[in-house]
Amino acid sequence: MESMLLITVVIVLAALTFDLINGFHDTANAIATSVSTKALKPRHAIVMAATMNFIGAVSFTGVAKTITKDIVDPFRLPHGEIVLLAALLSAIAWNLLTWYFGIPSSSSHALIGSIAGAAIAAAGFGSIEYSGFLTIIVGLIASPFIAFAVGYLIYTIFKLTLKNLNLASTNRNFRYIQVFTAALQSYTHGTNDAQKSMGIITLALIANGFQTGDDVQLWVQVSCALAMAIGTSIGGWKIIQTVGGKIMKIKPVNGVAADLSSVIIIFGATFIHLPVSTTHVISSSILGVGTSHRVKGVKWDTAQRMVITWIITLPISALFAGALYFLLHLFLS
Repeated sequence: MESMLLITVVIVLAALTFDLINGFHDTANAIATSVSTKALKPRHAIVMAATMNFIGAVSFTGVAKTITKDIVDPFRLPHGEIVLLAALLSAIAWNLLTWYFGIPSSSSHALIGSIAGAAIAAAGFGSIEYSGFLTIIVGLIASPFIAFAVGYLIYTIFKLTLKNLNLASTNRNFRYIQVFTAALQSYTHGTNDAQKSMGIITLALIANGFQTGDDVQLWVQVSCALAMAIGTSIGGWKIIQTVGGKIMKIKPVNGVAADLSSVIIIFGATFIHLPVSTTHVISSSILGVGTSHRVKGVKWDTAQRMVITWIITLPISALFAGALYFLLHLFLS
């Protein structure tokens, strides 16, 4: 029992570390446009994002429950503690690697791919709950396309309704609006991303016999929310530089359109308890806005590099997690 408690504590610490890294890796996306347009100073943007992420993280638990029961069955997962530890270490490694190179990769893809890869290594392909898992995958794949379309549509509406207004005055006014939309985007990020680690911890508590239901305990909510808030306060300047300037030259009106598009998609996914990649959604919203504004103004080489990373994240993280499972199994079994 003592060894089971110890490894559960290690999993909780690894999950909180993942949330911490997620904070400076993914949350940077939520404030990148507002920093790029100088609507917010970097320090103010980070404090605001950390606060709103915390509030968002403690507001909902539906996505956490999806992570807990829709990828693998926590009650039938052999060596569940090793599976979860391998998955977390794999996702952390991928996040750090992509952060180092300043690539807006998906923490969600890394985590979900890692859970699946480690579970398959432990108990074969039959260990996957395919109904729930495929629904998650469809959501991860579809959400960037929907975000692109919504971003394109919203900015097209902006162009039509604002075309007779003074450009300088419009951008100045939209800079104030962007403070609100950046805060709202940080809030929605917390409602979806922080819950993934909550689901992992709850899955570990069930698999190791410390919990019987799939309800997320309050201490899990608060600790994950705090970890993400602390991670956000550290900042993610490499990601901010990529999202905030290397996709397209962002002006306040572009930023508001992209922020609103992301908020609609991410909060919509949270409402139906579906985990999505906030990185993919935010970047795709910016691409949609940029395409509507001026196709040639989009830096498609940066977009191409991001898309390639998105595609390879899930399979690479799955393979790496599977390898880590076998390695950890040698020492912990």
